[in-house]
Amino acid sequence: MPGSRSSRTTVSEATVPVVAPIDVIVDAVQCMDQVEVVDVANEVHVRSICSGGNDDNHRKAAQQWENTITGVDQRFNSFSEFREALHKYSIAHGFAYKYKKNDSHRVTVKCKSQGCPWRVYASRLSTTQLICIKKMHCDHTCEGSAVKAGYRATRGWVGSIIKEKLKDSPNYKPKDIADDIKREYGIQLNYSQAWRAKEIAREQLQGSYIEAYTQLPLFCEKIKETNPGSFATFTTKEDSSFHRLFVAFHASTSGFQLGCRPLIFLDTTPLNSKYQGELLAATAVDGNDGIFPVAFAVVDTETEDNWRWFLQELKLATSTSEKITFVADFQNGLKKSLSDVFEKCYHSYCLRHLAEKLNKDLKGQFSHEARRFMVNDFYAAAYAPKLETFERSVENIKGISPEAYDWVIQSEPEHWANAFFNGARYNLLSSNFGQQFYSWVSEAHELPITQMIDALRGKMMETIYTRRVESNQWMTKLTPSKEELLQKETLVAPSLQVLFSQGSTFEVRGESVDIVDIDNWDCSCKGWQLTGVPCCHAIAVFECVGRSPYDYCSRYFTVENYRLTYAESIHPVPNVDKPPVQGESTSLVMVTPPPTKRPPGRPKMKQVESIDIIKRQLQCSKCKGLGHNRKTCKLS
Repeated sequence: MPGSRSSRTTVSEATVPVVAPIDVIVDAVQCMDQVEVVDVANEVHVRSICSGGNDDNHRKAAQQWENTITGVDQRFNSFSEFREALHKYSIAHGFAYKYKKNDSHRVTVKCKSQGCPWRVYASRLSTTQLICIKKMHCDHTCEGSAVKAGYRATRGWVGSIIKEKLKDSPNYKPKDIADDIKREYGIQLNYSQAWRAKEIAREQLQGSYIEAYTQLPLFCEKIKETNPGSFATFTTKEDSSFHRLFVAFHASTSGFQLGCRPLIFLDTTPLNSKYQGELLAATAVDGNDGIFPVAFAVVDTETEDNWRWFLQELKLATSTSEKITFVADFQNGLKKSLSDVFEKCYHSYCLRHLAEKLNKDLKGQFSHEARRFMVNDFYAAAYAPKLETFERSVENIKGISPEAYDWVIQSEPEHWANAFFNGARYNLLSSNFGQQFYSWVSEAHELPITQMIDALRGKMMETIYTRRVESNQWMTKLTPSKEELLQKETLVAPSLQVLFSQGSTFEVRGESVDIVDIDNWDCSCKGWQLTGVPCCHAIAVFECVGRSPYDYCSRYFTVENYRLTYAESIHPVPNVDKPPVQGESTSLVMVTPPPTKRPPGRPKMKQVESIDIIKRQLQCSKCKGLGHNRKTCKLS
């Protein structure tokens, strides 16, 4: 309960109307050894919150607090402890009270009902820091009607009640909190009260958001100390407020360099924490098509400046001489930043972002069915391995809308279409490949910043260990997913006819005629080049010339290479919550929370559904126009 030196009173009102008396009370005004039995017929002295069919539940919840205040000579460690005990005592006995005196030396409390003699006086015990009840009058003469129902519990009190349950069930919903408090204590909470109480309980369990920013410099030092070779850097603004944080563990950067394809997916996900922000992530793909987080950053907003900074840090962390293919959005400054920071790289435009932009630009011009066809044809054009297939798909779009066709042609197909793209994407065309990593973020994004980073570190550490152990059981040359793909292509090979030609070039006949060049790892069907695994035409040639298809698979798909990816371990970062010892971090800078805070209202979650799901628009059955129906048509 908040303290006040003024004469104004602080009120705590009872929860529900009074219905049941407590039979025995202790009169502690002068002495504590007299027991008075209240005559129920004459008056109700102390009221319980129990009522109706839920009496047992309410009574069970109240019993634990009936004796939090016992009487004269009871001692407490502080005034806050006394006020908390008084609060629980009033709820258990169903009465309202107000403060007459409430300061750092003494507290006088009386029943809020006019003329009721109940009161208690507590002050500091002489020569100690203990608080002692000096006087107490236990009798209530007020009637139940004098006590208001609708007690408004403080957020801190509700937070302390639900703290343990929130610890066991992190997804404890505000509606469930309100229902449980109503059932167990008879206190009615609205949604916002329950939500704020949950925030307080979460902070009590997880620590302060402000303290987490203060601990950030020490936390970064601990990461680099426990994981040598790791990167953990941050920047602040002129007022020392947090700006951005970059983290790349040595096990991640080493695994990417040794075992992963030179392919990185760049994407963002919102952080719906107290201070908002965005998480920028760079994820790779291992030899078994599993997600492999390389680096991530926490920034205030997604801007060109933040992306450029992130890419510069990523370049320092990866330090590879290979030409990397990036699958990323082309907006928010990413296109220019990538070309500036990684001079020699391939930038594949994220197909999902492109399709969203196409759908947005076409909205309002075409019906639901027309847009669905155009988006499907756009995806077909992107995945088309050959030029003629690409042209056929875009011609389908042109048949529906010449404007949409022009949009597709002007969107730089050399950056997204398989028929033109020069980099190696292994048929992975969308930047949201790392959905598993983003699901980890969604589980931890409400934690204070240091704990969120440590939660992600724990997930990555566990994944690396698990996959390393699993790979030790593999007996094949290729990883399971690539072994399955190779066997699938091998089953088709016997049905094909191979015609020998000059040198390493062969003609393969089946449903179509394809040319295979085994020395250059090339087939006219483009399947070999797009996946990194020999297609059925190449395997048919290998069977004729007595060669093994395993020798023509990408080295990134071998079990040996996979084990190199997970050879290094991420180590725990101890004492994350421990404040810096005096003199331990004299060289560390002070970091304060960013000025931005979470806006009111329910946070908007990132949409992860496929663009194929297009919301159907209204279409008027009279004029055939979009956006309205027959009833609201202006022609009516």
